[in-house]
Amino acid sequence: MSLFAADIEETARRIVADFSARGLMLSTAESCTGGLIAGALTDIPGSSAVVDRGFVTYTNEAKMDMLGVNAATLEAFGAVSRETALQMVNGALFRSRSNLAVAVTGVAGPGGGSKEKPVGLVHLAARARSGAILHREMHYGEIGRTEIRLATVRTAFEMLIEAAGI
Repeated sequence: MSLFAADIEETARRIVADFSARGLMLSTAESCTGGLIAGALTDIPGSSAVVDRGFVTYTNEAKMDMLGVNAATLEAFGAVSRETALQMVNGALFRSRSNLAVAVTGVAGPGGGSKEKPVGLVHLAARARSGAILHREMHYGEIGRTEIRLATVRTAFEMLIEAAGI
């Protein structure tokens, strides 16, 4: 029995199987999801062949220390921004043995939102070492903390699949 909804488990199984068959490894850099992306993947038997590492970087200090996000980026754009997500994904990719990485940063709520950065805003980035950087700005709305986090896992999986060209 999985800890995750059937669609998340099914997509995680697909990623583990496809990445394993292709000899690909991945890393995650997670803020608002707090490790759920890595958790969903490692819930699948055989995931050790695919998941290299996961960075849970909830604070700005963790983003800087673990992923190399620039203090100037956080100062200018904030933790929940395209710029921060792009630096997070680069840090996860180049501070690992992975071929691909995905990064997420957002406002899961119920508090912490603002007019400029409302609850439900999430920036995601994915990158393959040999490919372009993908970015998505998602506005999930105030659907609840758990649902925002799970929607982010689903989008992150879509982006990993796209970055891998599966």
